[in-house]
Amino acid sequence: MWGACMSKQTKALREKLGNGLGDKTGLSWTINYVSLIANQKFTVDAQEKKILRELANKVAELAAQPLQQQKVNRWKDHHALKETPPLIFCDPENAWYELIPAEKLHCSGNLARIWEFKLLKEIYWADRIHDDRAVLPIFSVHYIWSKTSRGLETKIIGGQNGGAYKWEAPLKNGYEKMDALKPALLWIDETRTQELEALAHEVFDDILDVRLEGVYWWSLGMTTDLIMLRGFDNILFDFYDHPDEVHRLMAFLRDENLAMLDFLEKNKLLTLNNGGDFHGTGGYAWTDELPAEDFCDHVRTKDMWGFCESQETVGVSPEMFAEFVFPYQRDVLKRFGLNIYGCCEPLDSRWNCVKHIPHLRKVTVSPWSNDEAMAECLSADYVFCKKVNPARIATSDIDEEAIRKELRTVFDAVRRNKCHAEVLMRDILTVACNANNLEQWVRIARTEAEK
Repeated sequence: MWGACMSKQTKALREKLGNGLGDKTGLSWTINYVSLIANQKFTVDAQEKKILRELANKVAELAAQPLQQQKVNRWKDHHALKETPPLIFCDPENAWYELIPAEKLHCSGNLARIWEFKLLKEIYWADRIHDDRAVLPIFSVHYIWSKTSRGLETKIIGGQNGGAYKWEAPLKNGYEKMDALKPALLWIDETRTQELEALAHEVFDDILDVRLEGVYWWSLGMTTDLIMLRGFDNILFDFYDHPDEVHRLMAFLRDENLAMLDFLEKNKLLTLNNGGDFHGTGGYAWTDELPAEDFCDHVRTKDMWGFCESQETVGVSPEMFAEFVFPYQRDVLKRFGLNIYGCCEPLDSRWNCVKHIPHLRKVTVSPWSNDEAMAECLSADYVFCKKVNPARIATSDIDEEAIRKELRTVFDAVRRNKCHAEVLMRDILTVACNANNLEQWVRIARTEAEK
């Protein structure tokens, strides 16, 4: 039995959507989804259109349920720092390929298979997972874009099929070449964007609301780019040995991000992210506090949520984080109307710095954080966004008591400190072919949250 399960799991995760399609997050991260779509031919045949419309009708039926608007209202109250029960969110991510394996897809064309998979996920979420994610009568398509070279390129070695990789940093031997760096520029493919949007209207009009959205980044944290340009070990030594050069490189990355935001804002390429958008690593972004009061169709950064993290500096002292990273992130985040901060890095030791982010509303509490310490820090002034350990549901038979123990630690801490809490099960690699793990975790989390 165990061997058969492993074989099924391996096959599903290897094949993903079939035809070489997919990524390691089950297309849950919009930035990866946009990149995958951009590489496909924009065609859907008559039979595929029929399949997609049938699925879209099911999504529309689910979205019309009063429960979905109740969930939306719950998120809005939550982000307004009103008293709500803890919100529960569960995204299978890579395990989506176990839940919806390639052989369950009926479309043959690449674009149609991607769209079919996305619609099936919506239906599965509502029918099986039963968390606080709302199903919406919307089908989003995105601008097709690319970036120009920075002048110095990072060479990726390995990484095929989601495997391990290493990289050759262009500044690995020193900062002498840094003058060759130039800001990467965004280029919007207007023709292909229009083709994609027109095709989506053709397929989904009169069933779902087709919306064109702009998604150009996941995080504006910059430290990923920092280590990709200079190298991980090098940067850790550079904080001591080459502080001026690190500041210069971070300033370059900050200015590059600010120039990108200026370009997008000026050319009306930004879209609101205060609706059914998963933002950063912290749940859904529903809020009535955005856009800004003077908003009039033209989206600006101050009408949006911003997000930064710095997972790469997890081993760096609070003082060095405050000197070499935080000032540059703050310069970017101060443009946004509301902000979320953090991912997998524990923020206990750097909270005295992070709390000075302008318009900060939500803070990620990673599995490596001290829940009690973070609850005391955040209290009722911010949203306490807890990411729990996904390894707990990665076995065929889960340890329910271990799950309850972890959740009780979280909920006890947030109750004592009157926190506005949400609990996220994310970063999942597998559920060991047992779809019930997800449903069981949500049931347990709901029970513990409502005690």
